Parts: sequence; C-alpha cells; structure tokens
Amino acid sequence: MAITPPENRLWWNEPIERIEIAWIVVAFLWGLFMFFFMIAWHFIGNQNLSTETYKITPAVFEEKVVEFADKYTVGEEAGVPLVRPPAGEDVYLLARLWEWWPVLELKKGQSYRFHLSSADWQHGFSLQPVNINVSVHPGYEQIVTITPTEAGEFGIACNEYCGIGHHMMTGRIRVVE
Repeated sequence: MAITPPENRLWWNEPIERIEIAWIVVAFLWGLFMFFFMIAWHFIGNQNLSTETYKITPAVFEEKVVEFADKYTVGEEAGVPLVRPPAGEDVYLLARLWEWWPVLELKKGQSYRFHLSSADWQHGFSLQPVNINVSVHPGYEQIVTITPTEAGEFGIACNEYCGIGHHMMTGRIRVVE
C-alpha cells in the first residue's frame, strides 16, 4: 500500500515519467550489451573452454580409462596409479565417488586432449589454482584441450555436490618441465 495512493487505481493507464523511460532504456541497452559481450568474451577472453561432447556409457568410458592407465602407468601415489602419457597424447580422467582417477603427470608446454566422464553421478572438474571448470556427467564424454603453461602440482576438486564424501573428492595433475 502506497503512502499516497494514485487517484486512478488503474496504474497501468497512468503516463510514464520521462526519467522512468530513460531508466528503462538504459537497463534494456545494458542487458543487450551484456548479452552480446558474454558471447564475444568466449572468443576474446581466452578463459572459456570449448568442449566436444559425445554420448558414451559409463562402463565403456571406464574401460578406456583403465586401458589408458595400464598403458602409461609409471608408479603409484597413495594406491592410485601415477600415469605419464607421451606429450600430445589423449588423456583420460574418470570421476567416481569420491575420487578423480588416475593421477596424471604432464609436460609443460604440450597440449593434451582431456577426456572427462563420470562413472556414477554428476561431478564438477575444477582445476585449481587455474580455475578451469567443466561439468562432468555420466553418459557423456567431455573433451577439452589443455596446454599446461607452468610446472607444479595442480589440484582437482569436485565442485558439484555428489554426496556425503564430496568434500574428499580430489585428484592431482603434476606438470613437469
């Protein structure tokens, strides 16, 4: 209820003030600008990943990951295979309750095609501290090309709530010179 209600109760028949029209025009133009700039930023911002996505069954993807890990395993870290694929090779990473499997060791400056999928629930691939985020769904294989630009150890965290062990769902990627 207004302090001083309008004389005509049909407010939509009242004339619009010039300042209100100006604000409506400004808000509309700003909305258009933001809409088109978000599209442009995908191409000029160099931070949004373009992905390929394919349908795949979780069991088939898991077989691909196991085959990849068996082929390139060089050791073990806390019971998880440490996998060192050749530079430029396709890399497979599996999300499952509550781990990213296997641990990867990549070469700095080399491009890799990451194949990501889930064996069970929706998970989020969040590579830290570089802030790369990809939603990972069972039944879909996401392919992202990544070129590490600095050496070090990078953490993978799940950023989609996936159950009681979500806070422990981490993985690692080691980048070497």
